[in-house]
Amino acid sequence: MKGIEVSAADVEADAPIDTRPTVTVLSLTPETIAVTLSSYGEVSPLESTNLAAQVAGEVESWNPNFLAGGIVRRGDVLFTIEKDAYEAALLLAEANLSSAKAQLIQEEAQAEVARLEAKTMPDARVTDLYLRKPQVMSAQAAVKSAEAQLKIAARDLDNCEVRAPYDALIVSRDISKGDYVTQGMKTAVINNVEFAEVTFPVAGFDRQFVGADIIGSPATLELDAPLKTHITATIHRDTGIIDSTTRMTHFVARIDDPYALNGDKTVVKFGSYGTVVFKGKALENVYRIPQTLITSRKIWTLDEDNNLVAQPVEVIREDGTDFLIRGNFNAKSVVMSLPEYPQEGMPVKVIASNDQLLVSHHVEK
Repeated sequence: MKGIEVSAADVEADAPIDTRPTVTVLSLTPETIAVTLSSYGEVSPLESTNLAAQVAGEVESWNPNFLAGGIVRRGDVLFTIEKDAYEAALLLAEANLSSAKAQLIQEEAQAEVARLEAKTMPDARVTDLYLRKPQVMSAQAAVKSAEAQLKIAARDLDNCEVRAPYDALIVSRDISKGDYVTQGMKTAVINNVEFAEVTFPVAGFDRQFVGADIIGSPATLELDAPLKTHITATIHRDTGIIDSTTRMTHFVARIDDPYALNGDKTVVKFGSYGTVVFKGKALENVYRIPQTLITSRKIWTLDEDNNLVAQPVEVIREDGTDFLIRGNFNAKSVVMSLPEYPQEGMPVKVIASNDQLLVSHHVEK
């Protein structure tokens, strides 16, 4: 019996060894995801004006802010032109108008006398000339001509003060005090700072994700700077043209008050370069999954017996490090960690499920 016990102790039944590779699985849920689109562009003024004088004369004075880099408000006087000749022209126009009105009064009075006398005369002798109708019409025309001359003289006098047509940044100034300017002569270049615009391209593969209601929708401009600055903008319009070379569509985003004249906010200088970020279409019933899990547009899942199955999917869009996909696949058992050489029908062992992965992720945090 002792011999039997010794021999029996040396013989132990070997336990079966599970050689299946291990995997972790995740259950995916379909989502509705609003696509975020981004592009790039340069900040430019809404309009740039070559400011010109409308009357000729000597420059008498100019605004202290009327120099390169200066900011002026809408209606501010930028510079003045000598007014003496234009004030005299206005007085002469007023005198001519008074004379024309007096002549009209006289002609109308004489026409009234002729009309009363015509009542006692045969109709054959009463003509338009006798009733002084041509003379009255001529006097009326003279009054209108004098009024027009008066308006021109008043306008010329007013144009001796050259004003800013909008809130503006002075880009350059070409005149100084004492210079003689002629009508139409360029005196400065100014940029409108009431609005700024960013023209940005949208590639052909992104065009399908641009919503029909994009015009008027909000956007964010991320300026290229050591510290990323975010500026609120509005998508103002579509340029309506697809570039024949790049096949890109261009949109224009508008920024209100870029130089912060009317509020305490970040100044956006013309020529700044940045990224325009905006929302596109909402994609319904899509799955978000890391790109590393998609191979040849297929995803690995498990069947009921825990065997690997490669199922085709449709990649809708790349979103960062993820893919947005659709497809008829087993979303309840998506393999997150594959064996080194996965094969169709390979039996595997699940070591972590969706719930376990979530608990582990929470504990790590």
